[in-house]
Amino acid sequence: MTAQPTPHPTDDPTQAIALRNHHTPALPDTALTASAAARVADGWAASTRTGYARDWHTFTTWCSHTSRTPLPATAETLASYTDHLTTTQAAPTTVDRALGAIASRHAAAGHAVSTKAARLVLRSYRREWAAAGGRRKQAPALSVEELRQMLDAAQEGLTGLRDRTLLLLGYAMMARRSELAALNTTDLRQVPEGLEVFVATSKTDKDSAGTTVAIPYGTHLLTCPVRTTTAYLAALADAGVTEGPLLRSIDRHGRAAGTADSAGRGTGRMSGAGINLVVKRLADKAGIENVTAHSLRSGPATAAAAAGAPRAWIARQGRWSEASTAVDTYIRPADAWRDNPIRKVGL
Repeated sequence: MTAQPTPHPTDDPTQAIALRNHHTPALPDTALTASAAARVADGWAASTRTGYARDWHTFTTWCSHTSRTPLPATAETLASYTDHLTTTQAAPTTVDRALGAIASRHAAAGHAVSTKAARLVLRSYRREWAAAGGRRKQAPALSVEELRQMLDAAQEGLTGLRDRTLLLLGYAMMARRSELAALNTTDLRQVPEGLEVFVATSKTDKDSAGTTVAIPYGTHLLTCPVRTTTAYLAALADAGVTEGPLLRSIDRHGRAAGTADSAGRGTGRMSGAGINLVVKRLADKAGIENVTAHSLRSGPATAAAAAGAPRAWIARQGRWSEASTAVDTYIRPADAWRDNPIRKVGL
């Protein structure tokens, strides 16, 4: 009689699970694995992660000093913390973001938290803050004339060509600085009508489905985003750069990062902060105050609304969601004058 082989323990699914559990400590049903926790944290946009991490650290530090439990936090803890933030003279928008960070951390961990009492505290603070003269700060909308002045302020050479591309592409796309920073040379495609720019992910595209933004030719050579961008791409290609970051650092000798003799390391991709610095520097040189990279987004939205472009078209070009009220903050200033009812009363 032939002897039967002794089955290996892992041949039996039940035994295999038992062995795996023997080596891997069991987690309670309410706990995330380390890998899942990392994925949940990475689900937020990079800028959101940074802000939320800072807000969460501030909250947990306060909880430690006041002997309160941060996770899960009670409604009373959250309301008391909100009241604490009002004593720091923080703007209401800052307090609101902190509440959002705490609520998001609870949701990611599978905990429910009531923010009703905290929101009432914040509402009271908003009235107090407004009565004391507090006003929401917002980057001014950049007009086309101001954009021209900034373009004139850009230097010559590859650095100036990059900066003009940054300004014009950002303006024509109504782009967030994070979207500009993420662009690669291969995300741009020239077509007879102008340029098609592929935005792989953005703030309102949480699943990173991607979208293509149409950029038409401009009427004037100085302010044409298509001619300027294609000239910049051609200059990069002449230097041997045909892939990788579109907006990249350029050394003092005019050599783009990623080329053989460049002083820069790696790809040299510009960050959102670096893009903001370029915008502010050119605005300063042009004598225009309080301009930031966000002005490249608010400016064309306001200008388009003043010219009568439909809200839906503006929202689509700037990748605002249909339900977003943010786009209305840029459209209303134009509508307030164009559709002002007092024009009809005969004053």
